[in-house]
Amino acid sequence: MVADSELYRWHVFNSQERKALRRELLAAARQDERISGAALTGSAALDREDNWSDIDLAFGVSEGNDVKQVISDWTVLMYENHGAVHHMDMASGDAVYRVFLLENTLQVDLAFSPARSFGAIAPSFRLVFGTSQEVPQTSWSTSNELIGVGWLYALHARSSIARSRVWQAEYMISGFRYQALALACIRYGVSPNQGRGLDSLPSEITEAFVGALVRSLDGVELKRAFQSTGEMMLREISFADSELANRLTNPLRELVS
Repeated sequence: MVADSELYRWHVFNSQERKALRRELLAAARQDERISGAALTGSAALDREDNWSDIDLAFGVSEGNDVKQVISDWTVLMYENHGAVHHMDMASGDAVYRVFLLENTLQVDLAFSPARSFGAIAPSFRLVFGTSQEVPQTSWSTSNELIGVGWLYALHARSSIARSRVWQAEYMISGFRYQALALACIRYGVSPNQGRGLDSLPSEITEAFVGALVRSLDGVELKRAFQSTGEMMLREISFADSELANRLTNPLRELVS
């Protein structure tokens, strides 16, 4: 058996380096008079870090300060002092998440939001200093949303297969399958977001989905995986909304056939 160290030779940061960098960033936040508060988020806030965890921090920006300027200054800090090689942004409500990739492959997620909306949007939030606000918790996608996106993927999977656009077909079938898996996550009370809850599903559920995996780009295989995914989706819809499942059974089976 190949050791993990041989399989993952590119994993070049260690937990002590991660902790040291997090301490440096929190110290810098304390020194930045524009920062009203800081919190651990992600796995560190839940004491669930492992060797592969990244750094997740959230910062509140005091009233009267330009959030964009604060983000710009911290970006310079990450590149000049901490080996950042690239970054990207994601937005959620008032918060901007600037996600950095460091040269040693460590990911650092820094969230910046106005002080008025700085607070826990999920259980993975532990205040380190300053003050936080009571803010609405981020909710999962609803079953109805997942079902709607599911049949939309199915429509495009069908047309992609018919047009012999095999790569697009694989993409659409995989998206269709994920919506069904996300429904299963909601059913079992685990997060459907970004696949986080998939490995917490009972083995009998995930094993049943193995047949829905696309194993090659052959047309016959694409159709087989599509049909299997359709049956798994209908099964999950029946748990979420039996009346809707009755309405969707014939159209979905027609789609995947």
